[in-house]
Amino acid sequence: MESSDNKTFEKLDSLKQGEYTNCTFKHCSFSKQDFSNYTFIECVFEHCDLSSVQVKNTSCKEVTFLHCKLLGINFSEANPFLLNLHFEHCMLNYASFYQLKLKKIIIKKCLLEEVDFAEADLAESQFLECDLRGAQFDQTNLEKADLSSSINHTIDPDANRVRKAKFSREGAMGLLAKYDIIIK
Repeated sequence: MESSDNKTFEKLDSLKQGEYTNCTFKHCSFSKQDFSNYTFIECVFEHCDLSSVQVKNTSCKEVTFLHCKLLGINFSEANPFLLNLHFEHCMLNYASFYQLKLKKIIIKKCLLEEVDFAEADLAESQFLECDLRGAQFDQTNLEKADLSSSINHTIDPDANRVRKAKFSREGAMGLLAKYDIIIK
């Protein structure tokens, strides 16, 4: 089992199973890799393709993704213990965060189309300038979350906890979608 600390990896297309601490991965193409049972602690992924990566029981503690492609990843299969993720300028379409506890997560300038946030705890989270077209929110805790700069979200206030969540005036329309009303 590999163990790496304080290393930078560039332009890789595979990674040995192991524990990676304070490592940076740049311009790597890990699409469809099986990262099950890997451990990433305080790592940064920059300009990487991680689409359809398997993360069953993967530990991600303080992991940051910058300008990455993360299509279809089922983060709900990751090890939930100390799970802490940060995303900026990423494409996360079709990912799943089902039932995860991700309080105070920061997701900035990301595409989140058709993402599953059902039953997730996203209290006090920040969705900054994100596109949430088709994202699923059902029994999701969004209390004190900030979605005021994000677009295309449809959230049913009767099926989700939205107390003190922040929405823009335009974004508030997504709270009324189920009523099929016309506002001019």
